[in-house]
Amino acid sequence: MTLPTDVTIVEVGPRDGLQNEPGVVATDVKVGFIDRLARTGLPVVEATSFVHPTWVPQLADAGEVMDAIDRLDGVRYPVLVPNERGLDGALEHRADEVAVFGAASEAFSRKNINRSIDESLEMFAPVVSRAKDEGLRVRGYVSTVLGCPYQGEVPLADVVRVTTAMFELGVDEVSLGDTIGVGTPGAVRGLVRALAGEVDLGRLAVHMHDTYGQGLANTLTALEEGVSIADTSAGGLGGCPYAPGAKGNLATEDLVYALHGSGVTTGVDLDALVDTSAWMADQLGRAPASRAAQAILSKRDRA
Repeated sequence: MTLPTDVTIVEVGPRDGLQNEPGVVATDVKVGFIDRLARTGLPVVEATSFVHPTWVPQLADAGEVMDAIDRLDGVRYPVLVPNERGLDGALEHRADEVAVFGAASEAFSRKNINRSIDESLEMFAPVVSRAKDEGLRVRGYVSTVLGCPYQGEVPLADVVRVTTAMFELGVDEVSLGDTIGVGTPGAVRGLVRALAGEVDLGRLAVHMHDTYGQGLANTLTALEEGVSIADTSAGGLGGCPYAPGAKGNLATEDLVYALHGSGVTTGVDLDALVDTSAWMADQLGRAPASRAAQAILSKRDRA
């Protein structure tokens, strides 16, 4: 396995993790979580989402969170925005990066944002343009790249088309999401190779869910193929509403442990990360889902 020398980890726990919690986490706990994560050396901590609270009530306090976090130099704090109204909120609360989210599956796009893929891209265009004019970095999410809960298989050509369209809108980076976690290393290899001739792999990230226990293997496969950015969630926070019982996002600790053991630099303090995940899990009244966190915490208890 040939991995990149350095890998950038995008921590999505405060947004993608907490938005899947059944209850609403207190604002001060969210702020504490984000601040602790930033202090572990993570270069990117996705903070929240400026989506209408009717759709994501767990993140209705997005503005309060952004106003309260202790922004560290060198750390980016992206926020999700679905449209221009969301961008207005992000700008009002001094976001330094925003993300728009689309899908490679026509069926998922219509179910998730009530628009066709082409209509969603039309909606994103002024958001991306305005954000760039304001000096913000912009990320584009493409979900369901390896399978859709509604249509099943998603043709690679559709993933390539939507990813290319995102870059044509002007986004700086595209994150490829295995939304329901059905991908396998072979499928990931085929996906990255299909994109390699069309886009700059240095501007791609992968966002793997761990429904079938393939999240780590899938991420490492993408990294072996030339991707060097990976989305993960501290403690394995998050789930998938379309796959009951799914473990959700790949745990940040599990990837960091694998990369450090393979000689790859991440800039993340693994022990501090485990401490943070344990703290957040305690706030939620359960243990971290991360295998690495569980092992490290158990080892500490035995010491």
